[in-house]
Amino acid sequence: MSKPERYTTTEIIEALQATKGMVFLASKKLGCSHQTVYNYLERHPTVRRAKEAEDGNLGDLCELKLYDAINRGESWAVQFALRTKFKQRGYIERQEITGADGGSINIEYVNDWRKTEAED
Repeated sequence: MSKPERYTTTEIIEALQATKGMVFLASKKLGCSHQTVYNYLERHPTVRRAKEAEDGNLGDLCELKLYDAINRGESWAVQFALRTKFKQRGYIERQEITGADGGSINIEYVNDWRKTEAED
């Protein structure tokens, strides 16, 4: 039989909410190790959902800050948004290398190790 848990899921959730989902700060607030909080995240779906909600809030806040920077005309922010959110519009930095007329590239591998040893 496993030993009883030291904290209720409500206590863990409240600590995560108070620290905006930061596990190490939540563990400090509770007076336990960060691994304890990670264990609750793994075992309790309600704790995991609360952490995901806090992460979602942080993501939204970051996107709002990016939006503000775009509105101020900061070129780094415009470029970042185009490269990440608007790839489907062609704003990508990836290069595709193809053979003639868009065909495949043929690569021939020759293992010539015997020749190398003979030359030494």
